[in-house]
Amino acid sequence: MRYKLKLFTAYLFLSSLSPVSFASNDLPEIGTVGAGALTIEKEKQYGWAFNMMANQALPIIRDPVLNHYITDLGQDIVSHADSVKLPFKFFLVEDEDINAAAFLGGNVKIHTGLFLYAASESELASVIAHEVAHITQRHLARMLEQQSLSNPASMAALAGSILLTLVSPAAGLAALSTTVAVNIQNQINYTRSHEYEADRIGIQTLANAGFDPYGMANFFGKLAEKYKYTSLPPTMLSTHPLPEARLSEARLRASQLKKGNVKNSLEYYLSKARITVRFYRLSAQTLIGKYQSQLQNNKYQFKEAAQYGLALAYFKNDEFEKAEKINDQLIKDDPNNLFFIDFAADISLSTKKTQQAIDSLTAYEKRFPGNEVILLNLVVALKQDKQYALADKKIEYFLRSHPDHILGHLLAIDLYKRMHEKAKEFAMRAEYLALLGRFKEASEKMSSALAYTEKKLDQARYSAKMAEFRRDDIRLKALQDE
Repeated sequence: MRYKLKLFTAYLFLSSLSPVSFASNDLPEIGTVGAGALTIEKEKQYGWAFNMMANQALPIIRDPVLNHYITDLGQDIVSHADSVKLPFKFFLVEDEDINAAAFLGGNVKIHTGLFLYAASESELASVIAHEVAHITQRHLARMLEQQSLSNPASMAALAGSILLTLVSPAAGLAALSTTVAVNIQNQINYTRSHEYEADRIGIQTLANAGFDPYGMANFFGKLAEKYKYTSLPPTMLSTHPLPEARLSEARLRASQLKKGNVKNSLEYYLSKARITVRFYRLSAQTLIGKYQSQLQNNKYQFKEAAQYGLALAYFKNDEFEKAEKINDQLIKDDPNNLFFIDFAADISLSTKKTQQAIDSLTAYEKRFPGNEVILLNLVVALKQDKQYALADKKIEYFLRSHPDHILGHLLAIDLYKRMHEKAKEFAMRAEYLALLGRFKEASEKMSSALAYTEKKLDQARYSAKMAEFRRDDIRLKALQDE
């Protein structure tokens, strides 16, 4: 468990303390600060470990359409950022709390609650740009360097609280109330500058990417005003305190940037509708009323998103014909939209029109070879139609290019179980366990796969995988023992 504690030590100080105002020329120099505490290579190793822990502990959403959108948005922001030294990974967590967080190794966690609260794509993008800035400026590494001057025992207590917060937020925050006080005086000025630096750089990145530079000030200002007097503010206000001085500086910086044609994509509003219907705790009837009201009163940014939300709500209420009628028109008007293509497959499979789904998805696959959303839907459709050999071919192709895809592995496990392919099933279970960092169990499952196959090529491949799992287990233990 020790690697988990070290992984989160820096993050707490970065995210839990109050900022103060800094003029742009008062910000600390970036340079090589943090290099002594955490090299880029070492940070990548911690990022690798964090991914496995996140796969185990967090309610990550495995929705290909939403993941496609959030990855595209995140990478668009990263492509307009400076000082990018790490590959970035963006993932959605099913949590209505309004929050996002940057972690070691280029990992950015985004709560579904952000979609429910952000009024525009620029507001959502501003939060992501802020978190990206924390990573590009290596704030976590710089905090590790600062912490090296502090009491190691108190650092360990603090790190333990962070790990607890990840698994059980209420218990973790209670623990933080005792551990933060130990080092707050030594750390506060340093972490305050990080928040302002992330704002400054994030706003510039936001503008560079074509979003409204006021997005950050608008989002945080609205959040601070709404929860000003509440005793239970969202986690974001605990991890990113928002005094008026900070908001004023954000507005001032935005005013100094040119605002051209601001991005505000349909895909953002489609994502918001999808999350609202499929992950928010509202009844189908309530959702139907919500989107009917939007359409009747013209209260929407994009009519298509309100129609899509209504179709999803009908689907949730098992009114498949109504859902299909709306989606058919949407897909007719926008035939390459992945949200509509995916939903058409859902409707076809739920109404037992399996061949219709297969034919449609096969045609899309020819037009968009390798597309994650289309390929995974096609595998599900082929599996439902018991076309197992073709489904096997498709999922093998997909996993060769997406070896860390959790949903892909879960689909493959179920497919091979249905096919009674014991060797392949055990091998895929082994790969899945390895993605969770459970390398000993992965080796055991791969050993079972080896016992079930007589194919020389598979035997060699499974043996090589077992050796890889042993190396990764040693690598993980080395991080634990540092």
